[in-house]
Parts: sequence; C-alpha cells; structure tokens
Amino acid sequence: MDLFIINVKKNMILIFVMGALYMVLEGLWRGWTNITMLLVGGLCGLLIGKMNERFGEMLTIWEKCLLGTAIILLIEFISGMILNVYLQLGIWDYSNIWGNLYGQICIPYAILWFLLVPFVIYMYNYLKYFLFQEEEPGVFWENYKNLFLGR
Repeated sequence: MDLFIINVKKNMILIFVMGALYMVLEGLWRGWTNITMLLVGGLCGLLIGKMNERFGEMLTIWEKCLLGTAIILLIEFISGMILNVYLQLGIWDYSNIWGNLYGQICIPYAILWFLLVPFVIYMYNYLKYFLFQEEEPGVFWENYKNLFLGR
C-alpha cells in the first residue's frame, strides 16, 4: 500500500483515539462533552505529537509545552468561533473567566493545557507503540520531571 495512504490511515486512527481520550477527560472535568470534541481534541493531540516528532530533540519540554499550548489555543479559538459563535452550539463559553478572548479561550485554561502537553506527548507516543508497533515510549513521568526541573 502506498506510504501516503498508510500515514493518512494512521493519522485518522490517532485523531480518533486521541479525541476519544480527550472526550473522556473533558467528561470527567466538566461532567459532559460534545461529539465535536472528538475532532477538536484529536486534532490537537495529533498536531502536538507531530510537533514532538519534528522538534523533539531540539526543544526542551518547557518549549514543547509552550508550543503545544499555542497549538491547542489556536485550534480551540478557531473551532470555538465556528462552533460556538457562528453555529451557536454553545459547547463552551469562557466569557465569565478572567483573561478570555471572545469567550473561546482564556488564560486559566491555557495554564491547564500547558500542564497537559507532556501527557499528550506521552499518549501519542504510547498509541503509536501500542497500535502500530513503532518505537517504545519513554517513561511517563520523565516529561513531568523535566518540566518541573526546568529542563
């Protein structure tokens, strides 16, 4: 099978699984979620994983967390403007939270995203190992240890 098609299929599987994991986390955090978060969360997970693959050796975990947070905020803002503002689905509204932009992104959740990026990187690597028999992921806590030690 063509390598391009194989990669597209792998990416679609990763988006689906990462999105499903995001929906579980969001359901635990907020008490509910929306099916659109399958794509939004999955896309964030895929792009953060790809960012780590591309720049993993060049960036510290702090830099990866900053870049990953920017990825999440960009996707969250664009999807929020489409889903919540244009389509008026009301999936989330950060209007009453300090440091928000049009009620779609806010500073407190940006901090949460920053802290979740090491988990996302690990899950992406683990899923590639588990589903596609690719390189074994490192130790889960290593990213967090490096983050809190400033490495």
